[in-house]
Amino acid sequence: MPDPKYLKPWHSIPRESIDWHPTVDDATCIGCGTCVTGCSRLVYRFDFQRAKAVVVDPLNCMVGCTTCANTCPAHAIHFPPLESVLALERQQQVRHAIEDDLIARHEQLATVDDLPHPDRIINMRVRRATDVGSRTRLIELEPVQAGDCFCVFIPGQYVEVWATGHPWVARAYSIGNAPRDDGSIELQLRRIQGGRMTGWLFDEVKLNDVVAVRGPMGRFTLRSEPTTPLLFVAAGTAFAPVKALIEQRLRMGRPSRMALVWGVRAAEDFYELDLVAGWLRQAVGFQVVLAAEEDHGQLPCPGAKLVRGNLVQALAGLDALPAGSDAYVAGSGAAVQAVAQALVARGLNAQRIFVDSFSA
Repeated sequence: MPDPKYLKPWHSIPRESIDWHPTVDDATCIGCGTCVTGCSRLVYRFDFQRAKAVVVDPLNCMVGCTTCANTCPAHAIHFPPLESVLALERQQQVRHAIEDDLIARHEQLATVDDLPHPDRIINMRVRRATDVGSRTRLIELEPVQAGDCFCVFIPGQYVEVWATGHPWVARAYSIGNAPRDDGSIELQLRRIQGGRMTGWLFDEVKLNDVVAVRGPMGRFTLRSEPTTPLLFVAAGTAFAPVKALIEQRLRMGRPSRMALVWGVRAAEDFYELDLVAGWLRQAVGFQVVLAAEEDHGQLPCPGAKLVRGNLVQALAGLDALPAGSDAYVAGSGAAVQAVAQALVARGLNAQRIFVDSFSA
């Protein structure tokens, strides 16, 4: 019988509805007993007559744990794909349940030491908030204290933001601009239905409201030589770090050959197309492919190629990629993985594909 203490819901999802437990290949098992004695949750029992491990209480298994499989010398233990657990973690109810648990158990889970951080926390006020369509909002933050800024951040990095008056943990957002003299930064937000932070930032935040911001962080930064051809790929508001990288490259002067592929769900989700059109005028040989999965009609971006489809389909709209190209890809984990696979299939070196992915 499964132990009741292991049957409690896993981050709000009933444990019995989650298909996660080991299976033992009886023909491969050598009967060493490592898994049986090593599992503190008594998932296994040992058949002494046959000298085989047997899974008796699969619901005792901790969701996501694969220790027994990792330590099985005969590789006789198998689990469902870890992607099944990652898919659960992407559910909003799971993310909220984890956050609520962290908040409720703050005293128990908080670190007792003041760990050194290589970043800063400063207060910033909302200087501008502009809605673009129904799902996107551009927010510009400026330092409350003059001279207190992230002026040394590297384009492509991100910051973490805390909501004023709420106990939620911080949310990470990419900085959508290259460094500015006044220390202001731009965030590009996608509304997430039922999302706590985006609901607050879309529906409650007012001009001059103050938020706490920590950063800069992240390694999604330009690493290419000035003469290396560059491909930038962005999904939705992951355009933010890509925009910052392109701004940086153009500021360096005499840019190498560049291309941008930007994909969204619906045409109304595109924004800053005037800026993209300016890049097309400024940089000779700059290719831009805009892709919307829903009908886009005619978008006001002279010189850009319009495609109906997803990011992978949009890549087919590019001219042949120059040999030795570097690619910078930003978006959800699933989108980034699909794009990376498509680029490798087109001949790009996997080691020269740099990614910025998030769970969505």
